[in-house]
Amino acid sequence: MKVIESRRFIRHPLCMPLAYTVLGDSEKKGQEEERSQTLNVSLGGLLFSSKNMVKDGTRIVVKMPFEDKMFSVKARVVRCTKNAETRLFDIAVSFLRIQEAFKVKMIEQIYLIAEFRDLLSLQSGKQVSLEDASRKWIKRYSARFKKLYW
Repeated sequence: MKVIESRRFIRHPLCMPLAYTVLGDSEKKGQEEERSQTLNVSLGGLLFSSKNMVKDGTRIVVKMPFEDKMFSVKARVVRCTKNAETRLFDIAVSFLRIQEAFKVKMIEQIYLIAEFRDLLSLQSGKQVSLEDASRKWIKRYSARFKKLYW
């Protein structure tokens, strides 16, 4: 049996906390926000796990926190499958607009900078600020980021 790859974007494994709420589904409207974390992120969407099934085509709002800020994006569920190993539902979503995709890529960069800050702090033996880590990150990786997304 031949498997046809339908993905248009490269997936990057990345674990970021998130919460999501279902929009406009009469069965689940008003449902409480559920917390999870990303399994991977791409320019077109992201994958996360949930204890609840969400119907394909359902619109959701995904919220991703970072420190004292909360980023929200709207997305559509493109696939929801039961994972036999975790017994959770793997939910794949696509972003509704390019602005949403770009926002998530920026959030991804913020998380990577925070990890970079932790590494620099460990290497130097002193606490490195997010601002200093950001400057070093931009100097080191901004040309690569520009090539990937522009």
